Amino acid sequence: MKNIKYNLDKKTRIDKYLSATFPDISRTVWQKTIKNSEILVNNAKISSHYALTNGDSISINLIQKEKPIARDWQIPIIAETDDYLVVDKPAGIVVHPAKNFDDTTLIDVILKSHPRIKEIGDDTARPGIVHRLDKNVSGLMVIAKTEQMFFALKEQFKTRTTKKIYLGLVHGKINDDYGKIDFNIARSEDGKMVARPKTQEGKEALTEYEVIKKYTNFSYLKINIKTGRTHQIRLHFHALGFPVVGEKLHLQKKLKSNLKLDRIFLHAHILGFYDLENKWQEFNSALPPELKKILDKIK
Repeated sequence: MKNIKYNLDKKTRIDKYLSATFPDISRTVWQKTIKNSEILVNNAKISSHYALTNGDSISINLIQKEKPIARDWQIPIIAETDDYLVVDKPAGIVVHPAKNFDDTTLIDVILKSHPRIKEIGDDTARPGIVHRLDKNVSGLMVIAKTEQMFFALKEQFKTRTTKKIYLGLVHGKINDDYGKIDFNIARSEDGKMVARPKTQEGKEALTEYEVIKKYTNFSYLKINIKTGRTHQIRLHFHALGFPVVGEKLHLQKKLKSNLKLDRIFLHAHILGFYDLENKWQEFNSALPPELKKILDKIK
């Protein structure tokens, strides 16, 4: 049990106050601790929105320690300005906390070196985050460092003025050198995301692709997503009959290969957007070594 007396004249949200007082523990962790009723103010339960006033007595029954950095994650920073970070996300790490998920996330790691980002954005669980990559997908992401940049990027992703190019390997040989996939994406009755013909219900989704190289049983692709639906690339190529290598959720048993890959063969290769001076910024990330080995193996 730890007792703290709040003695500031101005009102402050309790989660903000605790994260500032104990900088080694993130605001997200404090919010979870408050939700679990492990923190009382004047011996009463409160929410994270509670505004502390001078004289309030804070009782901390259990301080949840910050999650250890699993695997000693290193997140390469490709570019940094006063307004944003561009990082090269490794496969295996989740971008931000989610329901029933209690492991280290990319944003946990970033906040260690950039704690001010925790105040940016419209969701305290996803500070600075305007887009994401799935856990087992690697590549480029932009993280806002200022409120102005956050909302500028959010608008660009909404209006589809950003550039997002992926490199991917799929099962099967695609005959055409170029193609478009425009199946709608929706949630089925069992809760799973599925791709459906445009004549059926669902959200519009458009994926363009170019075949970089054709193998006997695989196709290596450059993929340009014009929309950003959940699992869009995986769902679209599965619906087309060419599942992404490493995909387990939608992969048919007959297409399983002997390629040993503990992630999905999908890498966010190019990312482009406008900065606050309306200048186009574009970044490039090379294919990770573990994916290069797969290409060498199937040659």
